[in-house]
This record gives sequence, structure tokens and C-alpha cells, in this order.
Amino acid sequence: MPNINQPSYEVPVSTVKIASFNLLNYLEPPMAYYDFQNIYTTEQWHKKQAWITRFVTNNQPDIIGFQEVFSSDSLQALLKSAGYPYYAVVDTPTVIDDFIYRSPVVAIASKYPIVDIAPVDADQQAAALLGLTEFHFSRQPLRATIDIPHIGLTDCYVTHFKSKRSLFDDPLPETILPTDTALSRFIGQRLGSWGSAMLRGTEANLLLLAILKQREVSTRPMLLMGDFNDELSSSCLEQLIAGNVFGMSESEIERLIGYYRLYDSWSLYTENIQQPNLSRPPTHYFGTKTSVLDYILLSQEFNAQYLGSLFEVSDYHTENKHLINSSFDEDGYSTDHAIPCVTLSLRS
Repeated sequence: MPNINQPSYEVPVSTVKIASFNLLNYLEPPMAYYDFQNIYTTEQWHKKQAWITRFVTNNQPDIIGFQEVFSSDSLQALLKSAGYPYYAVVDTPTVIDDFIYRSPVVAIASKYPIVDIAPVDADQQAAALLGLTEFHFSRQPLRATIDIPHIGLTDCYVTHFKSKRSLFDDPLPETILPTDTALSRFIGQRLGSWGSAMLRGTEANLLLLAILKQREVSTRPMLLMGDFNDELSSSCLEQLIAGNVFGMSESEIERLIGYYRLYDSWSLYTENIQQPNLSRPPTHYFGTKTSVLDYILLSQEFNAQYLGSLFEVSDYHTENKHLINSSFDEDGYSTDHAIPCVTLSLRS
């Protein structure tokens, strides 16, 4: 069942800060993540808890979307003590052998009231049009309707799309190619990678469908945050912020489609400060390769180019010290992702 807490609150100042936070295997000992050997010691767990507390204390986001949550009760208790009285999840991780956890979930925490919470399910009729039956997200997205000061009820979504890890183990089954051969391993990795890309792209587009159907019914502002596990410009994810409609003029698109579009908060920020070529900080490092995997997307109510917008993106901060200038004593059990934080300011 959804988990919602709703104490009272006071209307704060005219800025709202949003963060998307991949926690990296947030699991309280003595439980193990994925393998029986992956158990934090008490000291390691305390360091991880302390790092999370420092992040929220130093950055003070008002709404945080979390990924890789195993120990939801522990996270809720930590956040409550840090000043977040509202917290919600809609799913539970998988437990095998009583103590080994798999399939972490997403969660959301807020300083403002969460008035509704729901899982986001895939539209099966739309999935069937794509040739899929009984489609389910690899990780259940959530929608939290939050009463944000000045703008009111806002539909906030948290997601964690399928990773680039192969969709299945290689090499291929013997019935496809002889196993234990270089060719079987090579083709297996190609097919497994493409399978993951197809799943990630399908998740993104079916989630977008659910978001826009909700927008049509509720007419509420919307934001989407999460670990997308790919670049937003990739062929898998580019539809999330696409604004083109074949056969429509630009004026028609602006008038009829702008209301439904999602905008990358980084682009809104660089446009707002008139530095469109500003270099975007990565959120993930793998060897010498960097990429932006974590995003916060916003509806037109937060787009300063839209005359009717109430907020604008006034700041964009990527918390990455633990990745580029780390101290093991402080950062050793933090996370392998940088954390994007977006500040929304009320327009005058």
C-alpha cells in the first residue's frame, strides 16, 4: 500500500528546490544487496547515512526523488529527522533467501504536503500497438501530487529506467549459436544491449503517455525526475522532450502542444541566464567516460519563455564533489551518481 505522511506546514519563501538522488544500494545491514557478500558493516552504514544527511543539510532541496531504495523505513526515518515530514513509496523490493535484496524501488520526500500517491502503470493497449503484451516497467514509477507553495497541486514523478546492462546473460543459448564461443558471446552482448535499449525506450514513452494522460485529466503542473540511465538526447529518450508534430505548423505546435511538453531543466536554466552553450556537468563517471544520466524535466509552468509561467529555473547545481574531489572518510559510502539540484524562483 502507498505510504503517506501529512503533517501541517507553513508557506515558505518564493523558491522551491528539486533534487534527483540515486542512493546506490541503500540497504540497512545485516541485509545484503544482490549477493550474500554485499552487506554494509555498521560503520559503513553510519557513514552512508551521515553522507546523505550532509547532502540534504547543505543543499536543502524541498522535494527529492530517490532511486535504488531497499530500506524504505530507514530512509523515511532519516529524512524525517532531517526536516522532511512527507515521504512516500508505492512498491517494495524483491527479497530472496530471507536476506538478499534485489529490485530496489523509487521513493519521494518533500517538505510540502503529499496529498496523493499512486504507482504509474503502463497502458497495455498502447503497449500492444508496439507489439508487446503484459508490459511492465522494470522499476515501478510513482506519481506524488504535492501542494507546492504559490503554484499549488503539482504532479511529481520519480522513475528509474532500465540500465544499459544486458537484458539477458551471454553467451546465447545453444539453440541459437554454439555456446562457449567468442561469436556467441559477441552476438549475445549485442542483442542483450539492444534489448535493454528497447526496454528503456519503451519505458520512457509509455511513462510519457501516462504523464500526459494525467495532465489532460488533472490540468496540474508536472515534473519528472530520475535516473534515466541514458543521455536525454539518445534515440531511446529523446521523445520525452520532443515538441515536433508532423503536419503542424510551429504556431500550432506552440498553441496546442506546448501545454503538454516536458522541458529539460538544464536547458531552461541556460536559456534563463542567456548562456546556451554552458557546459553541462556529468552525473556519472565510468573510467574516463562521463555522461549525464540523471534529469529533472518540467512542464511549461516552470518555463520562463512561456508568458503564463509562475516559476523560472534560477539555478542548477550538480553535487559532484564526492566523485571528482573525494575524501574516502567522508565520501567512501556515498553514491556513484552526481545529484542534480534545480532551484525554481517565483517570477515577479
